[in-house]
Amino acid sequence: MPVFTIQLPDEAATSLLGNDLSRALIKGDCVTLSGDLGAGKTTLCRSLIRSLAEDLDLDVPSPTFTLVQAYDTKLPVTHFDLYRLNDPHEIDELGLDEALQNGVALIEWPQMAKDLLPKDCIGIVLTHNGSGRVAIILCPDEASPRIERTLALRAFLQRCGRGAAVRQPFAGDASPRVYELIDNGAGGTFVLMDQRASPAGPAVWKGKAYRDVAHTTNPTVHPFVAIGTVLREKGFATPQILHRDLENNFLILEHLGEGSFLDEAGKPAADRNALAAELLAKIHSAGIEKKLNCAGLDWELPVFDRDAMMIEASLALDWYLPYRLNRSGTDAERTEFVAAWDELFKMLDKSCYGIMLRDYHSPNIVWRKEKSGFDKLGVLDFQDALWGPNAYDLASLGQDARVTVDDEIEAITINAYINARSQSLGFDEARLRREYAIMALQRNTKILGIFIRLNQRDGKPQYLAHLPRIETYVQRTLKASGFSRLQAFYADMGL
Repeated sequence: MPVFTIQLPDEAATSLLGNDLSRALIKGDCVTLSGDLGAGKTTLCRSLIRSLAEDLDLDVPSPTFTLVQAYDTKLPVTHFDLYRLNDPHEIDELGLDEALQNGVALIEWPQMAKDLLPKDCIGIVLTHNGSGRVAIILCPDEASPRIERTLALRAFLQRCGRGAAVRQPFAGDASPRVYELIDNGAGGTFVLMDQRASPAGPAVWKGKAYRDVAHTTNPTVHPFVAIGTVLREKGFATPQILHRDLENNFLILEHLGEGSFLDEAGKPAADRNALAAELLAKIHSAGIEKKLNCAGLDWELPVFDRDAMMIEASLALDWYLPYRLNRSGTDAERTEFVAAWDELFKMLDKSCYGIMLRDYHSPNIVWRKEKSGFDKLGVLDFQDALWGPNAYDLASLGQDARVTVDDEIEAITINAYINARSQSLGFDEARLRREYAIMALQRNTKILGIFIRLNQRDGKPQYLAHLPRIETYVQRTLKASGFSRLQAFYADMGL
């Protein structure tokens, strides 16, 4: 069983350990805390609970007399103190099983339950050490990587002079990346980025995993550093990289703010969309190369090639078609789907390829009203950028997957981009509009499959609420595109 030893020179260090552990726990974890009276068990529990509650001032009384105290936090936590337990079997009456089914359990004085606790507990033993304490953490194999990583992140903060910073959860995404906020010491915050490793998954396409074909979620921070540095050197508002650990894939970033790109009602605003389209045109005209060499790193943008486009679009065959028709697709349907898409992919002009940010839409654009010009727009989430059609990012913005963009604002968005690019050498408006339609259809076809997969495979039915928006985008684009073969296929699929 892996063992971690942490020196805790004072009560503040004990509280920080509780903060760190809160970032590593998952539903079903049982944490036991052993040690003499005054060894710091309650201090550590109090900090851990406050961190899970995202409320550092939360009242967390010791459950010495009540034996158990539950907290309805994002990850529910139940705090047990078994010091006054009369009979080990009373643990069943305290609701431990239910606590572990719904969240995590913290148990002080676990020895009072004898051998009735789960066998795979994370055990913490606290002992006095001069004026401080020592914590010894004994981990089951499953939990060990999580504990090791959260302690490594604290060590990274210490090396960066932020060792006393309290870590707070921050908005994340569906990738293995985790974001946190830490105090910058001046009344503001920095963003802590933790790029965690994840398995590539099974081979699904020509002997390769989906991730490797579609070029999603690189397991290192290298692309974020290289791409972000290049964009920033070109004058675009991406987060400044303040500290980095390339070996462990940790970064401390400038916090660009939390101003919503949407208007006060949470809807797209024509003027903001137009400005974002003009900024995108500026990025596409900035001369960013496919091979990047900056910040001490070499990084080559993967190509958004035919296989990457096709495997993404095929998610609709695998998930959306069965959802719509209540049956799997036939071999004939799959052949026709691939043929129809191949016709469109052949229309793409590779001379119009460039950096493709991939998710250039409202969740990844920060509105900074105090700034002026293009600095009003902070750009995030570019680490999965590819080398692909310029039109893709414009389609991401003009047909935002997270919020409905009506046809009028979509037209304003496209026209703003065209006006900004019209003087570029070789720019062809008709070609841009054709490629915009292809990329909008490809992107939204992929999303149709992803939203059904999130519901059926991952148990996230909330994504079905977004489905009508994506269907509307597909129908709108097909109607205007003249892509009759694909239109006929999608009509048979129920669109």
